[in-house]
Amino acid sequence: MLHLSALLLGFIIDLIIGDPQSSLHPVRFIGRLIEASESRLRRAFPKNEKGELAAGIVLVIITVLIPTVIVILLLRLFGLVSVYLRFALETVLCWQFLAVKSLRVESMKVYRALKSGSINEARKAVSMIVGRDTDSLDEEGIVRAAVETVAESASDGIIAPLIFMAIGGAPLGVLYKAVNTMDSMVGYKNERYLYFGRAAAIFDDILNFIPARIAGILMCLASGIVGMNMKNAFAVFIRDRKNHKSPNSAHTEAACAGALGIRLGGTNLYFGKPVEKPYIGDALRPAETEDIRRANRLMYLAAVLGLILFCLVPLLVISFFYI
Repeated sequence: MLHLSALLLGFIIDLIIGDPQSSLHPVRFIGRLIEASESRLRRAFPKNEKGELAAGIVLVIITVLIPTVIVILLLRLFGLVSVYLRFALETVLCWQFLAVKSLRVESMKVYRALKSGSINEARKAVSMIVGRDTDSLDEEGIVRAAVETVAESASDGIIAPLIFMAIGGAPLGVLYKAVNTMDSMVGYKNERYLYFGRAAAIFDDILNFIPARIAGILMCLASGIVGMNMKNAFAVFIRDRKNHKSPNSAHTEAACAGALGIRLGGTNLYFGKPVEKPYIGDALRPAETEDIRRANRLMYLAAVLGLILFCLVPLLVISFFYI
């Protein structure tokens, strides 16, 4: 029950303050751990397919084990001093593993740049939250990129951490963030990471399998509450949720595209090379700047629904049996 209360408070703090920009942030520590481990593992293992696969497995073990053990030990140590001190630490950790406000802040920079008529500023702002080339994007392309990021990040940046922390508090939260961060750093299908990053990518797919589908459903429900097209959101979610190379990435994108009545996906440039992706949704109308704000409304409400489902409801049930 204590970890659920910490999660609730951490969520509220994240809504108010956002993700703290600090060199002591746990995710930054995880990133530095991955970088240091990668360089050492590449030297230690043979430079062939089997060697890189083995090195990647060891990287997963190191990246998951070290942060999780540290968090468990810190919570126990703080708990020996005071239950309130442990609660405070877990609250701070839960806060740092969520990204509700920061996702909105970064995407709304794109929105404001477009509203002011500065296409170059909008390209620069969207380049900070997407991996594709943005130099040649027109207004509709910029909007699609921002909406796709908000939708996808609603799953792995908010709903998935909520689920894991609701189950196991900050220890499971840091475990999830470790795997998710590792996938974002080494989980690429290019020459450098095809084998080395495979274990990280597979583990990330496994952890996100259920949360991604729940997040898609929550976003569909959220669309009905805010007066968007819930019927179309569910229809597109069911039809297009597998239109992505990743088994998890298209679920929230499909729900969002259906709710907004726009089409996402398609061909984009990555490092100067065109990459074709299946379309998600139907172009009932062109994507417009206001869709960024609408996508954020969906993301926020889906996050609140997730909090109610995975945190408040269990708290009420537990409280009922304790009364």
